[in-house]
Amino acid sequence: MKYIIIAVLLFTTVSEAQNHQKIYDIIDSVSAKRIKKDIKTLVDFGTRHTLSDTVSNTRGIGAARRWIKKEFETISKDCDNCLNVFYQKNLVKKGENDRITNDVWVVNVVAIQKGTTYPNRYIIMSGDIDSRVSDPNDFTSDAPGANDNASGMAGAIEAARVLSKYQFENSIMYVGLSGEEQGLFGGKGLAEYAKNQNWSIIGVLNNDMIGNIQGVDGVIDNRTFRIFSEPVPPTETEKERKSRRFYGGEVDGISRQLARYVHKTVTTYMPEMNPMLVYRLDRFGRGGHHRPFNDVGFPGIRIMEAHENYTQQHQDIRTENGISYGDTFEHVNFDYAKKLTAVNAITMANLASAPPAPSTVGIGGIVEPSAKLKWDPVEGAKGYKIYWRDTTSPTWDYSRFVGNVTIFTLEGIVIDNFYFGIASVDEEGYESVVVFPNEIMR
Repeated sequence: MKYIIIAVLLFTTVSEAQNHQKIYDIIDSVSAKRIKKDIKTLVDFGTRHTLSDTVSNTRGIGAARRWIKKEFETISKDCDNCLNVFYQKNLVKKGENDRITNDVWVVNVVAIQKGTTYPNRYIIMSGDIDSRVSDPNDFTSDAPGANDNASGMAGAIEAARVLSKYQFENSIMYVGLSGEEQGLFGGKGLAEYAKNQNWSIIGVLNNDMIGNIQGVDGVIDNRTFRIFSEPVPPTETEKERKSRRFYGGEVDGISRQLARYVHKTVTTYMPEMNPMLVYRLDRFGRGGHHRPFNDVGFPGIRIMEAHENYTQQHQDIRTENGISYGDTFEHVNFDYAKKLTAVNAITMANLASAPPAPSTVGIGGIVEPSAKLKWDPVEGAKGYKIYWRDTTSPTWDYSRFVGNVTIFTLEGIVIDNFYFGIASVDEEGYESVVVFPNEIMR
């Protein structure tokens, strides 16, 4: 009992020390009014189907992406050209799948806010530009896509407005991805682009439907949201897989740690919200634009509403048996979209302010009443924090700041009963994502 009490006290003390007024200011700066206006603008393009009109200035995905680019450019002008705004595109050929009926350029809109210390390290917030109706190949009918996913796209634009007023050590990328409904092509293209540019990706926050509070199950909830994350990367080696069998880590991959970081940030700064960690890549049998980044080894998660309404997703606009179908403007709750935009903004602000995480973390303590940890030093870190939790706990519940050392023994903490991790901490208390041990100390 002695050690548990000490751990809780240390956790409480360190958490209080991490509160930054800047983060509260960011929350207060997010505007539901601006998000509402942006969603309305996107809806008014009629359809944003990936294969829709690209020539018109008032209808289709071409008009929508040009407007998004112009908004990012306006934001950049207001912050002394702090954003690098550009299109990133890939040609997808007819027949790539049964939803690609013509050759099409899948065009993403990218805005990069360069970091002052680690410009090649990126935290990414994405929303989807495209929309659809019941038939995924119908690219002419009205597909307003108000919640799916003008809400996520508007959130990314609003986050850029707010965070561009600050400078951060790491780079932040705000992006509108296309081709999601046709096969996650925008995410695939940008993930490959990131690899080719040798970018170091801290994490991808994929926002897909962040504006609905009334579920098809009848629940109305404007505080709960889900964070989907895969357990371990699909790129893990056979050696890593075998190691997990003996040393654990089945729920401790890089995307899961990113999800826990969001959870911790929200419970610290927005305690009125209820973040729900969902131990799954995405909803059952469905997909989202974080997956292509996961596929190439980048950490990525999906942030979205807790209670979906399927009558408003992927539906032709119509009324049947007294039920109004269609993803239309009046169904979006803009205050809720504001809250989830703030969730993203404060997560990115914390991560963009933090030093890199240790690349190598070793652990030992077999048949000893203690846990030994060793890690690589990190440039820019002024100290390190050891986290641990019960093996069945979803969150890092205990922690100890150990100063500027690279090896430490937790006396009296039996290694067999807990999982452990290490985070880097800078002089202002900003922390990296926790790193689960990836080496065994002999």
